[in-house]
Amino acid sequence: MARPVERRTFLARSLAVAGGTALAGAAGSLPAHAAAPRGRVQPAGPTDRPHYTANRAPLQREAFLRLPPGSTTAKGWLGTQLKLQLGGLNGRMSEISDYLAADSGWAVPANTGWEELPYWLRGFGDLGYVTGDGATLELTRTWMDRILATRQPDGFFGPTSLRTSLNGNADYWPFMPVLDAMRTWHEFSGDGRVLDALTGWLRFLTTLPPAQFGQGWGSTRVGDTIDTAYWLYNRTGDAFLLDLVRTLHANSADYVTSVPTWHNVNLAQGFREPAQYGVLAGDPKFLAATDRVYATVMGTYGQFPGGGFAGDENVRFGFHDPRQGFETCGVVEFMHSHELLTRITGDAVWADRCEELALNTLPAAFDPLQKGTHYVTSANSVQLDNVPKSHGQFNNSFAMQAYMPGLTQYRCCPHNYGMGWPYYAEEMWLASPDGGLCASLYAESEVRATVGPGAGTQVRFTEHTDYPFDETVTLVLDAPRPVDFPLYLRVPGWCERPSVLLGGRPVEARRSGGYLVLDRTWHPRDTVELRLPMTTAVRSWGVNGEAVSVAHGPLEYSLQIEEEWTRFAGTDDWPEYEVRAGSPWNYALELDSRDPAGSLVLERTRARGDNPFTHEGTPVRMRAKGRRVAAWQTDDQDVVAPLQPSPARTGETLEALTLIPSAAARLRVTAFPTTGSGSKAVEWAACTASFSGVDSPQALLMNGQSAQPTDSYDQSLPRFTWWGHTGTEEWVAYTYAEPSRVSAVSVYWYDDTGHGACRVPASWVLEYQDASGAWQPVGGEPVYGTAADTFNRVAFEPVTTKGLRVRVELQAGVSGGLLAWRVER
Repeated sequence: MARPVERRTFLARSLAVAGGTALAGAAGSLPAHAAAPRGRVQPAGPTDRPHYTANRAPLQREAFLRLPPGSTTAKGWLGTQLKLQLGGLNGRMSEISDYLAADSGWAVPANTGWEELPYWLRGFGDLGYVTGDGATLELTRTWMDRILATRQPDGFFGPTSLRTSLNGNADYWPFMPVLDAMRTWHEFSGDGRVLDALTGWLRFLTTLPPAQFGQGWGSTRVGDTIDTAYWLYNRTGDAFLLDLVRTLHANSADYVTSVPTWHNVNLAQGFREPAQYGVLAGDPKFLAATDRVYATVMGTYGQFPGGGFAGDENVRFGFHDPRQGFETCGVVEFMHSHELLTRITGDAVWADRCEELALNTLPAAFDPLQKGTHYVTSANSVQLDNVPKSHGQFNNSFAMQAYMPGLTQYRCCPHNYGMGWPYYAEEMWLASPDGGLCASLYAESEVRATVGPGAGTQVRFTEHTDYPFDETVTLVLDAPRPVDFPLYLRVPGWCERPSVLLGGRPVEARRSGGYLVLDRTWHPRDTVELRLPMTTAVRSWGVNGEAVSVAHGPLEYSLQIEEEWTRFAGTDDWPEYEVRAGSPWNYALELDSRDPAGSLVLERTRARGDNPFTHEGTPVRMRAKGRRVAAWQTDDQDVVAPLQPSPARTGETLEALTLIPSAAARLRVTAFPTTGSGSKAVEWAACTASFSGVDSPQALLMNGQSAQPTDSYDQSLPRFTWWGHTGTEEWVAYTYAEPSRVSAVSVYWYDDTGHGACRVPASWVLEYQDASGAWQPVGGEPVYGTAADTFNRVAFEPVTTKGLRVRVELQAGVSGGLLAWRVER
């Protein structure tokens, strides 16, 4: 278990990972729900009549504007999620988190404090605004009073220790989330102290040396401070704020020409910074840079369903399988980034991307009652236990998969996750600078807003829908009189033939930037029916062995695995759970190659759908067929093995399978192999070893047949070693479900001479498993090469076998390992 200071030290080190990596072309295609941008929406009329705070010149006009907190009330399933959050970890965090004590440094500056309370407060406050919960609002007010009371004459506030805690200078990162919380508090309450406090803080930043903005978390997450500077400038017009933005951009992490960090949360927050700076600079190259960073990251590491990427702390080269997790902080920060970019760009693709995360990944990040969360959520994960994974499966080796409050285990996610649903609810409805409204994200809700010309008219839309489980959205207008304004309706990228009815009759709507636009004179009780026809789609993920995923509309589907929940610790109020599989999970889908989607049948259940993110509560499911793949197993620490190439050859019985929305599945197989036969089918192998200390034999499956090491010290590939056994006899083996004819193998040894204590072996032999299960040496006169920096190929008399084993004699005093092992049939 990492102590807080240890975690912070570790995270600070991770900023240097892959620093300055150049932007590259995507290795794979963008996820289907995150398709190519569709362009900026064009306004229906003059943009000089916004009823809500908009960008002042010289800032570029946003396509959409935030409505004040409390404007939107969520109902239906989203309302249920918010109620669960009130009674769950975020809503009751102050009862159990020492970081939220009344003597925190955020209230008593002489004491310590860092990111935890700011993380919690921004989600907690907005939870109060969207639910109207009195106790939540009162505690938010209490903390705002405490924080604002710590203001100093030079603009600094909060824990005094933060003045010097970053290399002797001010650590400005933990202020970023608290500034968000202060802003929404002002929008909700009108508290004028906030404007003074933000002005003072941002003036304090101008006194720091510019080089300071290149240090710490603040450097890679600087877009958050830029957003606050714009927010304040739009209310005060203080020119120094724009100069500060220029300084921040010039001296912080460079996302314009590189990917300066591979830390998942840094990326989830930071990739948008160029687009944010472009609001001031007015040059489209900055938005293009944000698009390139997104494509670079997602093109390799986001090649599985759910909208996230393989960042179970830092993205690691070679680790892009769907078993890799996406940190819960990354999920909500990525959603927030997409929400900001929706408003900045007016491109519906960002709302699509936010929706994909919210409807497929976020609910699985915590237990169904939101009493606990976990650190990482994976598209493929078949056991969630409280056991550290020490063989390099994830970037962190501490336990991070069980559901628990996690306040001392990983601190950030339990405090930070709370902004996910409240922000989503607030961003469902947006204003447009031409006096209109935009339905950006769909769920049962009610919105009150001012629209139309002049001083405007306050109207209310009531939204009736079972989306995303149904394809119809009905909007009913309540207005005191007829009023002219445009209504923007997002059309998700997967929807090919949307249609709109007004009063039950078809109506023409202008298409623009992924939206349908209705610009007209509206009358009380006008009813709009938006239909978004959903179809079933099967998507292929080339980077991950041509695995496939199944979607229907915005929902991805996972195999329904029987979940066995075991409470291993905690209290009745705050139970801690492990989840294990009570049914088989290692299936490949059997699909008609001519019509893959035709192999799947959508069904509706009798569930009411109030809490649809559970097995019992989901209102939809999918029927499929598949066969087990015996060689697809978990490793010796119960982590699912990486996918191997599809189609997989399997002689197992064809079975009927049930798929459920992936957000309802805590144990999940969402990226599936497919079945096949003939010369193109691949015989999958299970890989085991005599010993694995820090490097799993699963690395050899991950590298598969395609790995091309640059040398024996290639650090860009996963590796397998026998470390820390030295000078011993060891082995690593492939086993197959069916006999396979083999005539040659090639091995690429791992050797870190000059860096560590792994060397090529002193000697080795290749063995095969005979019909009795005994290991025998291969025949002929094989030459067993031990050369570094090359494949060592061994040809032998062909054998038909279910197993092959490389048995080595390690050199005295050192260990050894492999980067790749190829089998020729």
